[in-house]
Amino acid sequence: VLGPAHLFRLAGKCFSFVESTYKYEFCPFHNVTQHEQTFRWNAYSGILGIWHEWEIDNNTFVGMWMREGDSCETKSRQTKVHLVCGKSNKLAYVSEPSTCVYSLTFETPLVCHPHSLLVYPTLTEALQRKWDEAEQLLYDELITDQGYKKILKEIFEEAGLLKATEENEVEKQSKKVTLEFETVEKCSKEYRQLSEEMKKLRVLLGQHGIAYRGNSGE
Repeated sequence: VLGPAHLFRLAGKCFSFVESTYKYEFCPFHNVTQHEQTFRWNAYSGILGIWHEWEIDNNTFVGMWMREGDSCETKSRQTKVHLVCGKSNKLAYVSEPSTCVYSLTFETPLVCHPHSLLVYPTLTEALQRKWDEAEQLLYDELITDQGYKKILKEIFEEAGLLKATEENEVEKQSKKVTLEFETVEKCSKEYRQLSEEMKKLRVLLGQHGIAYRGNSGE
């Protein structure tokens, strides 16, 4: 459970909405389900998404993404829950803007205060400092607006508010490898270890009658 602390009181609760023959149930920080209320023997009942990450726009929490629900043709069902100000906690509207992608509107008095969904106050002091530094760099025109947004995205991912994409994870891993080769000594040590591993692998290949083709550069 990550995000605005005052919304955590919604955790463990569920809110229902009935439209036509379907009953939708939204359980904040947990999942969204759909139940077909008919007497058909194969009435649908399943998961439209599991709590995944926040939707952040203009440095404000604007919605919750529920992803990796039940399979739907070649993809998984997913749902975006929009948080809007309301007199009571209730699921007010459900739609399916595109196939297997659902949109829910959840009303709650917990988001009525103009500062209730700001991202900055939910961050640790270290990440707030990182954000402050990015603001200063942008003000001094040392980074572009695009560079500033990239730093913010990294901050949100580090805070766990957004899930890092596979590309970002690969980039992080490559950075770690780069750091390991900062000095000649480290590079030499790694080279020796890799050479030993290569020798062992060649022996194994030979034992199984598999030809090895390569050069010293490899």
